[in-house]
Amino acid sequence: MSQKVTRRQFLNYSLMGVGSFMAAGIILPMGRFALDPLFQEEAAGSMITTSVKAEEITETPIKVDFSYEQQDGWYVSEVTDFSWVYRDGEKLIALSPVCKHLGCTVTWAGDDANPNRFFCPCHNGLYEKNGKNVPGTPPRGPLDQYEVGVSDGYVTIGELQPNQLVN
Repeated sequence: MSQKVTRRQFLNYSLMGVGSFMAAGIILPMGRFALDPLFQEEAAGSMITTSVKAEEITETPIKVDFSYEQQDGWYVSEVTDFSWVYRDGEKLIALSPVCKHLGCTVTWAGDDANPNRFFCPCHNGLYEKNGKNVPGTPPRGPLDQYEVGVSDGYVTIGELQPNQLVN
């Protein structure tokens, strides 16, 4: 004996099947998103080795270039950036070149009237050598500071963090 499927049963089965596929299409990516961090490998190290030897660093800030890979979604690109690095006694200091006013790039001794300060050409902003913003100029906060170290005699640059030199 063969059992016939009614129109109502056919529509019910069809809607249940389509609904199941739609639910799976929504739930599976959400589950993957939630569980993906558990399967990611940790970064090998957050410090980036530069081509500048630590012995070359003096009390005058110099521009130190570094490169790293940046991943935006599925696109991986190599980004080149730089920091201002100088020596304070035996300690190395690395400051971000990004002005806290509008994000322009600051230069060391870029203003003839202020030869021992960082200068932002966008609105004549000034920073002291330790990154402290000079009162009366546009910047409202100090330059950020990079974690810095030495590996095999070369300067290494790490995470960007708030300035710890300014009280």
